[in-house]
Amino acid sequence: MTTARSQLISVEATPYYHCVSRCVRRSYLCGYDQLTQTSYAHRRAWVEERLQLISSMFCIGVCAYAIMSNHYHVVLYINMKQAQGLSEQEVIQRWLTLHRAPVLIQRYLKGELLSDTETTACRAIIKTWRERLCSISWFMRLLNQHIAQEANREDGCTGHFWEGRFKSQALLDEKALAAAMAYVDLNPIRAGIADTPETSDFTSVKARIESLHKDMKTAPFLFPFAGNPRKQEAEGLPFRLMDYLQLLDWTGRQVKSRSHHCIAATQSPILKRLGLDSVAWLSICTTIEKGTLIGPASVMQDALPHFNRQRCSGLQIP
Repeated sequence: MTTARSQLISVEATPYYHCVSRCVRRSYLCGYDQLTQTSYAHRRAWVEERLQLISSMFCIGVCAYAIMSNHYHVVLYINMKQAQGLSEQEVIQRWLTLHRAPVLIQRYLKGELLSDTETTACRAIIKTWRERLCSISWFMRLLNQHIAQEANREDGCTGHFWEGRFKSQALLDEKALAAAMAYVDLNPIRAGIADTPETSDFTSVKARIESLHKDMKTAPFLFPFAGNPRKQEAEGLPFRLMDYLQLLDWTGRQVKSRSHHCIAATQSPILKRLGLDSVAWLSICTTIEKGTLIGPASVMQDALPHFNRQRCSGLQIP
């Protein structure tokens, strides 16, 4: 039985969420089809390009992403402050990036004289659009619909491209956020298609590393790192980029099993600063997709009312 989205996403509980979409039957619709000897790897670029476009339109920051051959991961940040600070003109401009304007909005933009009823209706539309600009459901919908349409057009067929609804997990504290981001960025390494983070194509960590080589603070469409401790005026992820890269490198060297690849072992001081036990951390980074809430037990319990739930179902972080 599926869980109502209102019980999975609550900005009052946390603005951070890990989301996953998988291709139907987990087919390699973005990878290499052995049966037809056809490569569909170029579709991964479609996802990345669409992700960039939608993130520039929505008030939702992309903290991390990894686009694989049959699924993709994103870690998203709902920026309510940004959404509430947009003017009506800015809301309209953002929404019309990917949509046609209703006649009433067209008249509003032209400065035509509207009746009181029309003005009220116009503001109601803008209010709805403002809410959608910080909705993860709308973000994922516009991302997935476009890719499905393009893939079906290329294949000359109809039908579902993605498996049902996307999966979402609430990240309730900084440890959960760091674990989810590391899990996402290390996907290509665990799958054995990349040796290091900097060679992991179609991932946020590669985009961030490339931006460093270009003397940029961060990739233009990615939510920036604000540092730790965070400055009051700074908006961004609550760690330093260099610390995160060290953590990612250390984690990637530890995760090894029959089904998971890894890189050689070392240790990073960031584990002590985050107060994480290495065994617990590795457990989190290899089982992150279990449940719908991620965080310490006490934080998960406090968050339940925001999701209209009574029981915890998720991954507890010590």
